[in-house]
Amino acid sequence: MLDISSNNKRIAKNTILLYFRMLVTMAVTLYTSREVLAALGVEDYGIYNVVGGVVALFSFINSAMSTSTQRFLVFELGKGDFRQLQKVFSISVVIHIIIAIVIVLLSETIGLWLLNEKMVIPESRVFAAHWVYHVSILSMVVAIISVPYNAAIIAHEKMSIFAYISVVEVFLKLVIVYLLRIGNVNKLVLYAILLFVVQVGIRILYTSYCNKHFCETKFKFILDKTLFKEMFSFAAWNLWGNCAYIAFTQGLNILLNVFFGPSVNAARGVAVQVQSAVTQFSSNFQTALNPQITKSYATEDLDYMHSLVFRSSRFTFFLLLMLTLPIALETETILSIWLEEVPRYSAVFLKLILCVTIIDSVANPLMVSAAATGKVKVYQSVIGGILLMILPVSYVVLKMGGNPASVFVVHLVICAIAFVVRLFIIRPLIKISLRKYFSNVILKCAVVFFLSFIISVLVKFFVPYSSTSFVIVGVMSVCCVVCFAYTLGLNKSERNFINEKLVRVFSRKNNDKYSG
Repeated sequence: MLDISSNNKRIAKNTILLYFRMLVTMAVTLYTSREVLAALGVEDYGIYNVVGGVVALFSFINSAMSTSTQRFLVFELGKGDFRQLQKVFSISVVIHIIIAIVIVLLSETIGLWLLNEKMVIPESRVFAAHWVYHVSILSMVVAIISVPYNAAIIAHEKMSIFAYISVVEVFLKLVIVYLLRIGNVNKLVLYAILLFVVQVGIRILYTSYCNKHFCETKFKFILDKTLFKEMFSFAAWNLWGNCAYIAFTQGLNILLNVFFGPSVNAARGVAVQVQSAVTQFSSNFQTALNPQITKSYATEDLDYMHSLVFRSSRFTFFLLLMLTLPIALETETILSIWLEEVPRYSAVFLKLILCVTIIDSVANPLMVSAAATGKVKVYQSVIGGILLMILPVSYVVLKMGGNPASVFVVHLVICAIAFVVRLFIIRPLIKISLRKYFSNVILKCAVVFFLSFIISVLVKFFVPYSSTSFVIVGVMSVCCVVCFAYTLGLNKSERNFINEKLVRVFSRKNNDKYSG
Protein backbone atom coordinates (compact mmCIF):
# COMPACT_ATOMS: atom_id res chain seq x y z
CA MET A 1 0.00 0.00 0.00
CA LEU A 2 1.14 3.55 -0.76
CA ASP A 3 1.65 6.12 1.97
CA ILE A 4 -1.26 8.38 0.98
CA SER A 5 -0.35 11.27 3.31
CA SER A 6 3.22 11.33 2.02
CA ASN A 7 2.02 11.08 -1.57
CA ASN A 8 -0.38 14.00 -1.11
CA LYS A 9 2.46 16.17 0.18
CA ARG A 10 4.70 15.10 -2.71
CA ILE A 11 1.94 15.84 -5.22
CA ALA A 12 1.34 19.27 -3.66
CA LYS A 13 5.06 20.10 -3.72
CA ASN A 14 5.52 18.92 -7.31
CA THR A 15 2.42 20.82 -8.41
CA ILE A 16 3.74 24.07 -6.91
CA LEU A 17 7.11 23.60 -8.65
CA LEU A 18 5.44 22.83 -11.96
CA TYR A 19 3.14 25.84 -11.63
CA PHE A 20 6.17 28.05 -11.07
CA ARG A 21 7.57 26.63 -14.28
CA MET A 22 4.24 27.15 -16.02
CA LEU A 23 3.81 30.78 -14.95
CA VAL A 24 7.27 31.72 -16.17
CA THR A 25 6.89 29.75 -19.39
CA MET A 26 3.39 31.04 -20.11
CA ALA A 27 4.32 34.68 -19.59
CA VAL A 28 7.34 34.44 -21.87
CA THR A 29 5.49 32.30 -24.46
CA LEU A 30 2.70 34.83 -24.83
CA TYR A 31 5.18 37.69 -25.10
CA THR A 32 7.53 35.95 -27.53
CA SER A 33 4.59 34.75 -29.69
CA ARG A 34 3.47 38.35 -30.07
CA GLU A 35 6.98 39.54 -30.91
CA VAL A 36 7.72 36.65 -33.29
CA LEU A 37 4.46 37.26 -35.17
CA ALA A 38 5.34 40.96 -35.42
CA ALA A 39 8.92 40.19 -36.57
CA LEU A 40 8.03 37.51 -39.12
CA GLY A 41 4.70 38.84 -40.33
CA VAL A 42 1.47 36.89 -40.78
CA GLU A 43 2.60 35.05 -43.93
CA ASP A 44 5.98 33.84 -42.62
CA TYR A 45 4.47 32.94 -39.25
CA GLY A 46 1.87 30.82 -41.05
CA ILE A 47 4.58 29.18 -43.18
CA TYR A 48 6.61 28.24 -40.09
CA ASN A 49 3.48 26.83 -38.45
CA VAL A 50 2.49 24.59 -41.36
CA VAL A 51 6.02 23.55 -42.48
CA GLY A 52 6.98 22.52 -38.95
CA GLY A 53 3.69 20.64 -38.89
CA VAL A 54 4.78 18.43 -41.79
CA VAL A 55 7.71 17.16 -39.69
CA ALA A 56 5.41 16.73 -36.69
CA LEU A 57 3.25 14.44 -38.83
CA PHE A 58 5.84 11.72 -38.20
CA SER A 59 6.31 12.49 -34.51
CA PHE A 60 3.38 10.19 -33.65
CA ILE A 61 5.89 7.30 -33.77
CA ASN A 62 7.96 8.98 -31.07
CA SER A 63 4.91 9.99 -29.01
CA ALA A 64 3.72 6.40 -28.86
CA MET A 65 7.11 5.19 -27.63
CA SER A 66 7.38 8.08 -25.16
CA THR A 67 4.15 7.00 -23.44
CA SER A 68 5.42 3.42 -23.35
CA THR A 69 8.79 4.40 -21.85
CA GLN A 70 7.23 6.52 -19.11
CA ARG A 71 4.69 3.85 -18.22
CA PHE A 72 7.30 1.08 -17.86
CA LEU A 73 9.73 3.26 -15.89
CA VAL A 74 7.03 4.38 -13.42
CA PHE A 75 5.67 0.83 -13.12
CA GLU A 76 9.09 -0.64 -12.24
CA LEU A 77 9.76 2.18 -9.77
CA GLY A 78 6.42 1.41 -8.12
CA LYS A 79 7.47 -2.24 -7.79
CA GLY A 80 10.98 -1.26 -6.63
CA ASP A 81 12.74 -3.42 -9.24
CA PHE A 82 15.79 -1.29 -10.08
CA ARG A 83 17.54 -3.96 -12.15
CA GLN A 84 14.52 -4.16 -14.43
CA LEU A 85 14.38 -0.35 -14.37
CA GLN A 86 17.82 -0.09 -15.98
CA LYS A 87 16.81 -2.63 -18.62
CA VAL A 88 13.72 -0.58 -19.47
CA PHE A 89 15.74 2.62 -19.81
CA SER A 90 18.53 1.12 -21.93
CA ILE A 91 16.13 -0.61 -24.28
CA SER A 92 14.10 2.60 -24.62
CA VAL A 93 17.24 4.51 -25.67
CA VAL A 94 17.94 1.96 -28.42
CA ILE A 95 14.31 2.10 -29.59
CA HIS A 96 14.34 5.90 -29.73
CA ILE A 97 17.51 5.93 -31.82
CA ILE A 98 15.76 3.58 -34.27
CA ILE A 99 12.70 5.85 -34.24
CA ALA A 100 14.86 8.91 -34.98
CA ILE A 101 16.34 7.19 -38.05
CA VAL A 102 12.89 6.13 -39.29
CA ILE A 103 11.45 9.64 -38.88
CA VAL A 104 14.38 11.22 -40.74
CA LEU A 105 13.81 8.80 -43.64
CA LEU A 106 10.05 9.48 -43.71
CA SER A 107 10.55 13.24 -43.42
CA GLU A 108 13.11 13.40 -46.22
CA THR A 109 10.92 11.36 -48.57
CA ILE A 110 7.15 11.52 -47.95
CA GLY A 111 7.36 14.74 -45.95
CA LEU A 112 9.47 16.49 -48.57
CA TRP A 113 6.99 15.40 -51.25
CA LEU A 114 4.13 16.92 -49.22
CA LEU A 115 6.06 20.16 -48.82
CA ASN A 116 6.93 20.46 -52.52
CA GLU A 117 3.73 19.17 -54.10
CA LYS A 118 0.84 19.86 -51.73
CA MET A 119 1.69 22.88 -49.56
CA VAL A 120 0.57 26.37 -50.61
CA ILE A 121 3.83 28.36 -50.24
CA PRO A 122 4.45 31.68 -52.03
CA GLU A 123 7.21 31.35 -54.66
CA SER A 124 9.41 33.91 -52.94
CA ARG A 125 9.35 31.94 -49.63
CA VAL A 126 10.05 28.41 -50.94
CA PHE A 127 13.79 28.63 -50.17
CA ALA A 128 13.13 29.74 -46.58
CA ALA A 129 10.45 27.07 -46.17
CA HIS A 130 12.96 24.36 -47.10
CA TRP A 131 15.44 25.69 -44.56
CA VAL A 132 12.75 25.67 -41.87
CA TYR A 133 11.75 22.14 -42.84
CA HIS A 134 15.24 20.60 -42.59
CA VAL A 135 16.09 22.42 -39.36
CA SER A 136 12.75 21.20 -37.92
CA ILE A 137 13.80 17.63 -38.72
CA LEU A 138 17.02 18.12 -36.73
CA SER A 139 15.02 19.54 -33.83
CA MET A 140 12.73 16.53 -33.94
CA VAL A 141 15.72 14.15 -33.78
CA VAL A 142 17.05 15.92 -30.67
CA ALA A 143 13.63 15.72 -29.03
CA ILE A 144 13.27 12.01 -29.83
CA ILE A 145 16.62 10.96 -28.38
CA SER A 146 15.90 12.97 -25.23
CA VAL A 147 12.57 11.28 -24.44
CA PRO A 148 13.91 8.49 -22.15
CA TYR A 149 15.72 11.07 -20.00
CA ASN A 150 12.63 13.25 -19.55
CA ALA A 151 10.59 10.13 -18.78
CA ALA A 152 13.10 9.20 -16.06
CA ILE A 153 12.74 12.65 -14.44
CA ILE A 154 8.94 12.34 -14.40
CA ALA A 155 9.10 8.75 -13.11
CA HIS A 156 11.28 9.86 -10.19
CA GLU A 157 8.96 12.88 -9.64
CA LYS A 158 11.92 15.29 -9.63
CA MET A 159 9.82 18.19 -10.88
CA SER A 160 12.15 20.86 -9.54
CA ILE A 161 14.58 20.29 -12.42
CA PHE A 162 11.82 21.20 -14.89
CA ALA A 163 11.23 24.46 -13.02
CA TYR A 164 14.91 25.43 -12.93
CA ILE A 165 15.73 24.55 -16.53
CA SER A 166 12.55 26.29 -17.71
CA VAL A 167 13.95 29.56 -16.39
CA VAL A 168 17.02 29.03 -18.58
CA GLU A 169 14.85 28.11 -21.56
CA VAL A 170 12.62 31.17 -21.38
CA PHE A 171 15.64 33.43 -21.03
CA LEU A 172 17.08 31.94 -24.23
CA LYS A 173 13.75 32.46 -26.01
CA LEU A 174 13.87 36.12 -25.04
CA VAL A 175 17.33 36.26 -26.59
CA ILE A 176 15.83 34.80 -29.79
CA VAL A 177 13.24 37.60 -29.93
CA TYR A 178 15.99 40.19 -29.49
CA LEU A 179 18.09 38.66 -32.28
CA LEU A 180 15.06 38.55 -34.58
CA ARG A 181 14.52 42.23 -33.97
CA ILE A 182 18.08 43.25 -34.81
CA GLY A 183 18.90 40.58 -37.44
CA ASN A 184 19.15 41.65 -41.08
CA VAL A 185 19.19 38.11 -42.52
CA ASN A 186 16.19 36.00 -43.52
CA LYS A 187 14.23 36.09 -40.25
CA LEU A 188 12.21 32.94 -40.91
CA VAL A 189 15.40 30.89 -41.39
CA LEU A 190 17.09 32.60 -38.43
CA TYR A 191 14.13 31.80 -36.17
CA ALA A 192 14.20 28.09 -37.05
CA ILE A 193 17.98 27.82 -36.49
CA LEU A 194 17.89 29.67 -33.17
CA LEU A 195 15.08 27.45 -31.85
CA PHE A 196 17.13 24.38 -32.81
CA VAL A 197 20.21 25.70 -30.95
CA VAL A 198 18.13 26.39 -27.83
CA GLN A 199 16.61 22.90 -27.95
CA VAL A 200 20.05 21.27 -28.18
CA GLY A 201 21.27 23.27 -25.18
CA ILE A 202 18.23 22.42 -23.06
CA ARG A 203 18.47 18.74 -23.90
CA ILE A 204 22.13 18.68 -22.84
CA LEU A 205 21.09 20.06 -19.43
CA TYR A 206 18.37 17.44 -18.93
CA THR A 207 20.64 14.58 -20.00
CA SER A 208 23.48 15.74 -17.75
CA TYR A 209 21.12 15.94 -14.76
CA CYS A 210 19.84 12.40 -15.34
CA ASN A 211 23.33 10.91 -15.72
CA LYS A 212 24.39 12.54 -12.46
CA HIS A 213 21.35 11.68 -10.30
CA PHE A 214 19.82 8.44 -11.66
CA CYS A 215 21.86 5.25 -11.83
CA GLU A 216 19.60 3.63 -14.45
CA THR A 217 20.21 6.40 -17.01
CA LYS A 218 23.84 5.33 -17.49
CA PHE A 219 23.27 3.53 -20.77
CA LYS A 220 24.26 -0.13 -21.15
CA PHE A 221 23.58 -2.20 -24.23
CA ILE A 222 21.12 -4.84 -23.00
CA LEU A 223 19.46 -7.41 -25.24
CA ASP A 224 16.21 -8.57 -23.64
CA LYS A 225 13.92 -9.76 -26.44
CA THR A 226 10.96 -10.36 -24.11
CA LEU A 227 11.04 -6.85 -22.64
CA PHE A 228 11.73 -5.31 -26.04
CA LYS A 229 8.70 -7.10 -27.48
CA GLU A 230 6.50 -6.11 -24.52
CA MET A 231 7.46 -2.43 -24.75
CA PHE A 232 7.11 -2.37 -28.52
CA SER A 233 3.72 -4.11 -28.38
CA PHE A 234 2.48 -1.55 -25.86
CA ALA A 235 3.86 1.26 -28.06
CA ALA A 236 2.35 -0.22 -31.22
CA TRP A 237 -1.18 0.21 -29.91
CA ASN A 238 -0.34 3.69 -28.63
CA LEU A 239 0.93 4.35 -32.14
CA TRP A 240 -2.60 3.99 -33.45
CA GLY A 241 -3.89 6.53 -30.92
CA ASN A 242 -1.08 8.93 -31.81
CA CYS A 243 -1.87 8.59 -35.51
CA ALA A 244 -5.29 9.99 -34.66
CA TYR A 245 -3.75 12.83 -32.65
CA ILE A 246 -1.47 13.86 -35.50
CA ALA A 247 -4.37 13.60 -37.95
CA PHE A 248 -6.55 16.09 -36.09
CA THR A 249 -3.69 18.49 -35.25
CA GLN A 250 -1.16 18.68 -38.07
CA GLY A 251 -3.54 17.03 -40.52
CA LEU A 252 -6.12 19.76 -39.97
CA ASN A 253 -3.36 22.35 -40.22
CA ILE A 254 -2.42 21.04 -43.66
CA LEU A 255 -6.10 20.92 -44.70
CA LEU A 256 -6.50 24.57 -43.73
CA ASN A 257 -3.39 25.43 -45.75
CA VAL A 258 -4.62 23.58 -48.85
CA PHE A 259 -8.10 25.15 -48.75
CA PHE A 260 -7.35 28.65 -47.42
CA GLY A 261 -3.57 29.38 -47.53
CA PRO A 262 -0.90 30.46 -44.97
CA SER A 263 -2.90 33.34 -43.43
CA VAL A 264 -5.41 30.89 -41.92
CA ASN A 265 -2.48 28.79 -40.63
CA ALA A 266 -1.27 31.94 -38.87
CA ALA A 267 -4.69 32.31 -37.21
CA ARG A 268 -4.54 28.70 -36.07
CA GLY A 269 -0.96 29.26 -34.86
CA VAL A 270 -2.09 32.18 -32.67
CA ALA A 271 -4.95 30.11 -31.22
CA VAL A 272 -2.62 27.17 -30.56
CA GLN A 273 -0.12 29.41 -28.75
CA VAL A 274 -2.83 30.53 -26.31
CA GLN A 275 -4.09 26.95 -26.02
CA SER A 276 -0.57 25.73 -25.19
CA ALA A 277 -0.19 28.36 -22.48
CA VAL A 278 -3.58 27.47 -20.96
CA THR A 279 -2.92 23.73 -21.18
CA GLN A 280 0.20 24.18 -19.04
CA PHE A 281 -2.09 24.63 -16.02
CA SER A 282 -3.66 21.20 -16.39
CA SER A 283 -0.59 19.39 -17.72
CA ASN A 284 1.55 20.54 -14.80
CA PHE A 285 -0.98 19.31 -12.26
CA GLN A 286 -1.40 16.03 -14.11
CA THR A 287 2.35 15.55 -14.53
CA ALA A 288 2.64 15.63 -10.75
CA LEU A 289 -0.27 13.21 -10.33
CA ASN A 290 0.17 10.73 -13.21
CA PRO A 291 3.10 8.76 -11.73
CA GLN A 292 1.04 8.15 -8.60
CA ILE A 293 -1.83 6.74 -10.69
CA THR A 294 0.53 4.22 -12.30
CA LYS A 295 2.31 3.36 -9.04
CA SER A 296 -0.99 2.79 -7.22
CA TYR A 297 -2.00 0.32 -9.93
CA ALA A 298 1.39 -1.41 -9.66
CA THR A 299 0.80 -1.90 -5.91
CA GLU A 300 -2.84 -2.97 -6.56
CA ASP A 301 -4.27 -0.07 -4.51
CA LEU A 302 -7.26 0.49 -6.80
CA ASP A 303 -9.29 2.56 -4.34
CA TYR A 304 -6.51 5.14 -4.12
CA MET A 305 -6.10 4.99 -7.89
CA HIS A 306 -9.80 5.77 -8.39
CA SER A 307 -9.61 8.73 -6.00
CA LEU A 308 -6.61 10.08 -7.93
CA VAL A 309 -8.48 9.76 -11.24
CA PHE A 310 -11.54 11.58 -9.82
CA ARG A 311 -9.40 14.31 -8.28
CA SER A 312 -7.26 14.79 -11.36
CA SER A 313 -10.30 15.08 -13.64
CA ARG A 314 -12.15 17.54 -11.42
CA PHE A 315 -9.19 19.74 -10.53
CA THR A 316 -8.14 19.85 -14.18
CA PHE A 317 -11.59 21.05 -15.20
CA PHE A 318 -11.69 23.75 -12.52
CA LEU A 319 -8.20 25.02 -13.38
CA LEU A 320 -8.96 25.21 -17.08
CA LEU A 321 -12.40 26.77 -16.54
CA MET A 322 -10.80 29.45 -14.38
CA LEU A 323 -8.61 30.38 -17.36
CA THR A 324 -10.79 29.67 -20.37
CA LEU A 325 -14.01 31.34 -19.19
CA PRO A 326 -12.58 34.90 -19.08
CA ILE A 327 -10.67 34.27 -22.32
CA ALA A 328 -13.81 33.01 -24.09
CA LEU A 329 -15.87 35.99 -22.91
CA GLU A 330 -13.26 38.59 -23.91
CA THR A 331 -11.41 36.86 -26.77
CA GLU A 332 -11.48 39.73 -29.25
CA THR A 333 -10.34 42.30 -26.69
CA ILE A 334 -7.52 40.11 -25.39
CA LEU A 335 -6.20 39.35 -28.89
CA SER A 336 -6.32 43.02 -29.93
CA ILE A 337 -4.28 43.99 -26.86
CA TRP A 338 -1.84 41.10 -27.20
CA LEU A 339 -1.11 41.26 -30.94
CA GLU A 340 -0.17 44.13 -33.19
CA GLU A 341 -1.98 42.38 -36.07
CA VAL A 342 -4.72 39.85 -35.34
CA PRO A 343 -5.09 37.24 -38.12
CA ARG A 344 -8.65 36.69 -39.29
CA TYR A 345 -10.48 33.76 -37.62
CA SER A 346 -8.11 33.80 -34.61
CA ALA A 347 -10.91 34.54 -32.12
CA VAL A 348 -13.33 31.82 -33.24
CA PHE A 349 -10.50 29.30 -33.61
CA LEU A 350 -9.37 30.03 -30.06
CA LYS A 351 -12.82 29.62 -28.51
CA LEU A 352 -13.38 26.25 -30.18
CA ILE A 353 -9.86 24.97 -29.46
CA LEU A 354 -10.24 25.85 -25.77
CA CYS A 355 -13.45 23.77 -25.59
CA VAL A 356 -11.60 20.81 -27.14
CA THR A 357 -8.72 21.34 -24.69
CA ILE A 358 -11.02 21.05 -21.67
CA ILE A 359 -12.53 17.76 -22.89
CA ASP A 360 -9.12 16.24 -23.72
CA SER A 361 -7.53 17.36 -20.45
CA VAL A 362 -10.36 15.97 -18.31
CA ALA A 363 -10.07 12.69 -20.24
CA ASN A 364 -6.29 12.46 -19.75
CA PRO A 365 -6.45 10.72 -16.30
CA LEU A 366 -8.55 8.01 -17.97
CA MET A 367 -5.85 7.56 -20.62
CA VAL A 368 -3.15 7.36 -17.93
CA SER A 369 -5.10 4.74 -15.99
CA ALA A 370 -5.57 2.67 -19.15
CA ALA A 371 -1.82 2.87 -19.84
CA ALA A 372 -1.08 1.83 -16.24
CA THR A 373 -2.80 -1.51 -16.83
CA GLY A 374 -0.72 -2.20 -19.95
CA LYS A 375 -3.92 -3.47 -21.65
CA VAL A 376 -4.31 -0.78 -24.27
CA LYS A 377 -5.27 -2.82 -27.35
CA VAL A 378 -9.03 -2.25 -27.18
CA TYR A 379 -8.72 1.27 -25.77
CA GLN A 380 -6.35 2.57 -28.45
CA SER A 381 -8.01 0.77 -31.37
CA VAL A 382 -11.51 2.07 -30.54
CA ILE A 383 -10.63 5.60 -29.39
CA GLY A 384 -8.01 6.00 -32.11
CA GLY A 385 -10.57 4.89 -34.70
CA ILE A 386 -13.09 7.45 -33.48
CA LEU A 387 -10.57 10.32 -33.42
CA LEU A 388 -9.23 9.42 -36.87
CA MET A 389 -12.66 10.33 -38.23
CA ILE A 390 -11.95 14.01 -37.50
CA LEU A 391 -9.76 14.44 -40.58
CA PRO A 392 -11.97 12.80 -43.25
CA VAL A 393 -15.15 14.36 -41.86
CA SER A 394 -13.45 17.78 -41.82
CA TYR A 395 -12.34 17.26 -45.43
CA VAL A 396 -15.92 16.46 -46.49
CA VAL A 397 -17.24 19.51 -44.66
CA LEU A 398 -14.68 21.79 -46.35
CA LYS A 399 -15.42 20.29 -49.78
CA MET A 400 -19.09 21.06 -49.17
CA GLY A 401 -18.21 24.73 -48.63
CA GLY A 402 -17.57 24.88 -44.89
CA ASN A 403 -15.65 27.83 -43.49
CA PRO A 404 -12.29 27.42 -41.66
CA ALA A 405 -13.97 27.24 -38.24
CA SER A 406 -16.07 24.23 -39.28
CA VAL A 407 -13.12 21.83 -38.87
CA PHE A 408 -12.85 22.76 -35.19
CA VAL A 409 -16.59 22.19 -34.71
CA VAL A 410 -16.12 18.69 -36.14
CA HIS A 411 -13.14 18.21 -33.82
CA LEU A 412 -15.17 19.27 -30.77
CA VAL A 413 -18.13 16.99 -31.49
CA ILE A 414 -16.02 13.89 -32.14
CA CYS A 415 -13.87 14.51 -29.04
CA ALA A 416 -17.04 14.64 -26.91
CA ILE A 417 -18.16 11.29 -28.36
CA ALA A 418 -14.72 9.78 -27.70
CA PHE A 419 -14.85 10.94 -24.06
CA VAL A 420 -18.08 9.01 -23.42
CA VAL A 421 -16.73 5.87 -25.11
CA ARG A 422 -13.55 6.08 -22.99
CA LEU A 423 -15.55 5.70 -19.81
CA PHE A 424 -17.11 2.42 -20.92
CA ILE A 425 -13.76 1.00 -22.06
CA ILE A 426 -11.96 2.01 -18.85
CA ARG A 427 -14.61 0.61 -16.48
CA PRO A 428 -13.60 -3.08 -16.66
CA LEU A 429 -9.86 -2.32 -16.92
CA ILE A 430 -9.52 -0.60 -13.52
CA LYS A 431 -12.90 -1.67 -12.02
CA ILE A 432 -14.07 1.92 -11.73
CA SER A 433 -17.70 2.80 -10.97
CA LEU A 434 -19.29 4.94 -13.68
CA ARG A 435 -21.93 6.05 -11.19
CA LYS A 436 -19.24 7.36 -8.87
CA TYR A 437 -17.41 9.01 -11.76
CA PHE A 438 -20.62 10.74 -12.82
CA SER A 439 -21.43 11.99 -9.32
CA ASN A 440 -17.83 12.87 -8.35
CA VAL A 441 -16.69 14.38 -11.65
CA ILE A 442 -19.31 15.04 -14.34
CA LEU A 443 -22.07 16.37 -12.09
CA LYS A 444 -19.81 18.60 -9.99
CA CYS A 445 -18.05 19.99 -13.06
CA ALA A 446 -21.38 20.70 -14.77
CA VAL A 447 -22.78 22.55 -11.75
CA VAL A 448 -19.67 24.69 -11.36
CA PHE A 449 -19.61 25.48 -15.09
CA PHE A 450 -23.26 26.51 -15.47
CA LEU A 451 -23.33 28.69 -12.35
CA SER A 452 -20.01 30.37 -13.23
CA PHE A 453 -21.02 30.88 -16.88
CA ILE A 454 -24.44 32.37 -16.14
CA ILE A 455 -23.14 34.84 -13.57
CA SER A 456 -20.15 35.83 -15.73
CA VAL A 457 -22.38 36.46 -18.77
CA LEU A 458 -24.70 38.61 -16.62
CA VAL A 459 -21.71 40.61 -15.41
CA LYS A 460 -20.54 41.13 -18.99
CA PHE A 461 -24.03 42.20 -20.05
CA PHE A 462 -24.56 44.75 -17.27
CA VAL A 463 -21.04 46.23 -17.04
CA PRO A 464 -20.83 49.26 -19.38
CA TYR A 465 -18.23 48.82 -22.13
CA SER A 466 -14.96 50.65 -21.49
CA SER A 467 -11.21 50.18 -21.85
CA THR A 468 -11.16 48.33 -18.51
CA SER A 469 -14.49 46.47 -18.64
CA PHE A 470 -12.77 43.28 -19.84
CA VAL A 471 -10.70 43.29 -16.64
CA ILE A 472 -13.85 43.45 -14.49
CA VAL A 473 -15.48 40.63 -16.46
CA GLY A 474 -12.30 38.53 -16.25
CA VAL A 475 -11.83 39.01 -12.50
CA MET A 476 -15.50 38.28 -11.75
CA SER A 477 -15.51 35.11 -13.86
CA VAL A 478 -12.37 33.81 -12.11
CA CYS A 479 -13.89 34.61 -8.70
CA CYS A 480 -17.08 32.76 -9.66
CA VAL A 481 -15.16 29.64 -10.70
CA VAL A 482 -13.01 29.68 -7.54
CA CYS A 483 -16.04 30.21 -5.28
CA PHE A 484 -18.25 27.52 -6.82
CA ALA A 485 -15.37 25.06 -7.25
CA TYR A 486 -14.46 25.38 -3.56
CA THR A 487 -18.02 25.17 -2.20
CA LEU A 488 -19.64 22.76 -4.68
CA GLY A 489 -16.79 21.10 -6.59
CA LEU A 490 -14.60 19.83 -3.75
CA ASN A 491 -15.46 17.21 -1.15
CA LYS A 492 -15.03 17.77 2.57
CA SER A 493 -11.57 16.23 2.86
CA GLU A 494 -10.27 18.30 -0.07
CA ARG A 495 -11.61 21.51 1.47
CA ASN A 496 -10.01 20.60 4.79
CA PHE A 497 -6.68 19.94 3.05
CA ILE A 498 -6.78 23.37 1.37
CA ASN A 499 -7.84 25.06 4.62
CA GLU A 500 -4.92 23.50 6.48
CA LYS A 501 -2.49 24.67 3.83
CA LEU A 502 -3.88 28.21 3.89
CA VAL A 503 -3.79 28.36 7.70
CA ARG A 504 -0.19 27.15 7.67
CA VAL A 505 0.82 29.76 5.08
CA PHE A 506 -0.84 32.66 6.90
CA SER A 507 0.51 31.50 10.27
CA ARG A 508 4.03 31.43 8.83
CA LYS A 509 3.61 34.95 7.44
CA ASN A 510 2.37 36.27 10.76
CA ASN A 511 5.26 34.64 12.60
CA ASP A 512 7.74 36.16 10.15
CA LYS A 513 6.09 39.56 10.61
CA TYR A 514 6.29 39.51 14.39
CA SER A 515 9.80 38.03 14.45
CA GLY A 516 10.90 40.82 12.08
